[in-house]
Amino acid sequence: MAPTQPATADTISRWDQHGRRHDVHLRRHGVHRTLDCATCGWRTSARLLPRAKAEQHLAGAHQATIDPGGPRRGAPHTPS
Repeated sequence: MAPTQPATADTISRWDQHGRRHDVHLRRHGVHRTLDCATCGWRTSARLLPRAKAEQHLAGAHQATIDPGGPRRGAPHTPS
């Protein structure tokens, strides 16, 4: 019997215009990807581009498009 791979999880978070945080949990087990929305309970599987599918759900269902890890307003720009 082949050893099973442990499941791993990531969270894709976005904020809406009212300052509410919305999370989609991405669980991986081998080639299987499952997306679960912590806000509304939406759940689906995705083999290709699971992060993009999660971002589409957050934008469409919750109008949550602000990336908390993205560039901050007012942050100094460092030229290359």
